[in-house]
Amino acid sequence: MMLCLKMIRSDGLRLCHLLYLNQISKSSVMHKSLHKCQWRKPTGHVRFLSSQQDSSFRVCVVGSGPAGFYTAQSLLKNNPNVTVDILEKLPVPFGLVRYGVAPDHPEVKNVVNQFTNLAQSGRCNFLGNINIGTDVTVKELLNGYSAVVLAYGAASDRRLDIPGEDSEGVISARNFVGWYNGLPQDSELKPNLNTDTAVVIGQGNVALDVARILLTPIEILQKTDISENAISALRRSKVKQVYLVGRRGPLEVSFTIKELREMVKLPGTKPILDRSDFEGIDKLIPGLPRGRKRLIELLYKTALQSSNSQDERLETSQAAWGLKFLRSPLEIIQDQVDQQVKGVRFAVNTLQSQDGQTTAVPTGEEEFMECGLVLKSVGYKSIRLDPIVPFDHMKGIIRNTKGKVDGIQGLYCSGWVKRGAVGVILSSLNDSIETAKTISEDFTTGHIQHNNEGKDYLMKLLNNRGVKTVTFTDWLNIDEEERQRGQLQSKPREKISDITEMLKIAFRPQHEK
Repeated sequence: MMLCLKMIRSDGLRLCHLLYLNQISKSSVMHKSLHKCQWRKPTGHVRFLSSQQDSSFRVCVVGSGPAGFYTAQSLLKNNPNVTVDILEKLPVPFGLVRYGVAPDHPEVKNVVNQFTNLAQSGRCNFLGNINIGTDVTVKELLNGYSAVVLAYGAASDRRLDIPGEDSEGVISARNFVGWYNGLPQDSELKPNLNTDTAVVIGQGNVALDVARILLTPIEILQKTDISENAISALRRSKVKQVYLVGRRGPLEVSFTIKELREMVKLPGTKPILDRSDFEGIDKLIPGLPRGRKRLIELLYKTALQSSNSQDERLETSQAAWGLKFLRSPLEIIQDQVDQQVKGVRFAVNTLQSQDGQTTAVPTGEEEFMECGLVLKSVGYKSIRLDPIVPFDHMKGIIRNTKGKVDGIQGLYCSGWVKRGAVGVILSSLNDSIETAKTISEDFTTGHIQHNNEGKDYLMKLLNNRGVKTVTFTDWLNIDEEERQRGQLQSKPREKISDITEMLKIAFRPQHEK
């Protein structure tokens, strides 16, 4: 935007006219503050006061996943006098998009293009390789920024709290997803794939994701950005059957129709569903909400087909997946000699309805399922990042009201750490809009003070502590290297999972590229 100032004499007075020579693009986040003209006596000099100096807000967002970027996007869109710094623990951005989305779902990762444009807009800075709590505290961030938004997602799991849960061969689905996606902290995971049967406890989208990765033919997986470490292990895998077990019935499954459709169509794999689990469900389908109706219709149809012995696909498939309903895990049994998992003991449930809620109640019967690998997929959970943050440990969320953290001025939250680890990536968009709106209202009402320090204040602290930060330009060095390595293997990219190597590439001099 160009600003032309014309000084015109008229009746001894000096008039200030502001003319805009270019229109502001509605899609751009490159807004600049207007200059105010302060009138003085004709004999003096016209003085211009920059509102950017007097009324600017610096916002810090902790976490560079969807919640972090969507919150930054909403703030920048609605507040032209705001700049945002997005802080990330890892040297690379995008969080759940990079490390949580299944490698055979590349279309979901297209949102990275939108986040990249935002990070290069001029008012949004990415700063990686910063650990909150050790490199800098939340209190220090509050001292340097107008507002701080915690949007760091869920880094822990809900527990089953049953005997044998910590046995060798029992892995959380979160860690398994991190393993095949190249997440540094999970890159050394060694799942027991030397078994013909795996049991996944849980029936959500993540449960279907890990089951699908275990059973998808290697010739399909090797064309994705799955980590080379994972693809090498899966080539040697002996897993041929995967059962997903839930404590309630078919009507209560948590996965969506897209993920179910992928499992039904998975090459070389057949579904194993007990037709008796679906008796009477066809009569209930017409009364279900539209989205749920389509899902249960497909599930019911699949159950009928899986019991058809004339189906040629069922006869020729070498692998299988199945859904087990009305089962709650009681104990994970391990071999007393090698400590490997032998199977899971389940309670058999029945369903009871009360006040519109369906509850699984044990019948007293039990069932044992033999397997060599158990994947827990009963939900992610956020952790408290800093002692000063009010935290609900039962729910795994920061205590807040519409994104405003209870009792701490200037502190906000967004995403899973705000509402719990539920929903898909787009769920973070609406949630982030709400948090950004709350912050904007506090700007307007004066509950948040102007602050011009922001990044300068933060970098001074980090430099004094010897912390090397990764900028978005530095990340592009890593991105380019990963793409080049991927080309050599005929895949989109080969992710670097070693942080030391990431930093070396990020800070590589221009002449070495």
